[in-house]
Amino acid sequence: IAFARAGITEYTIPDSVTTIGSSAFYICNSLTSITIPDSVTSIGHMAFFSCNSLTSITIPDSVTSIESYAFINCDSLTSVYCKATTPPTLGNNSFSNNGGGRKIYVPAASVEAYMGAWSEYASAIVGYDFENGVVVE
Repeated sequence: IAFARAGITEYTIPDSVTTIGSSAFYICNSLTSITIPDSVTSIGHMAFFSCNSLTSITIPDSVTSIESYAFINCDSLTSVYCKATTPPTLGNNSFSNNGGGRKIYVPAASVEAYMGAWSEYASAIVGYDFENGVVVE
């Protein structure tokens, strides 16, 4: 619960961090920008619960697990960029109650794998070319 309810607006997680713990940024309503380094391998239970000002998140390819409710009730979150070619394991309701029309951008070659592994969010999954920063239809 490192920053729970803190008034921070942006934060860069240090490279020394490997796990974003449970409720780390719980109800950080002012948080608009978070940078997750390649050292992080897991995002904990309710880590970003109700971060209502967060509009976009980039999850590095080093992340292998996203626990339940990690990004639930982030009602402004409309863009999730998940760089891993193998979908991270996903807990219950990790991306529920996000902003309207929220899209989850994943490596284009991994769209089917994500749709299978993250079936509850299949309609929101979009192929993305991370090298060139473009959607791949």
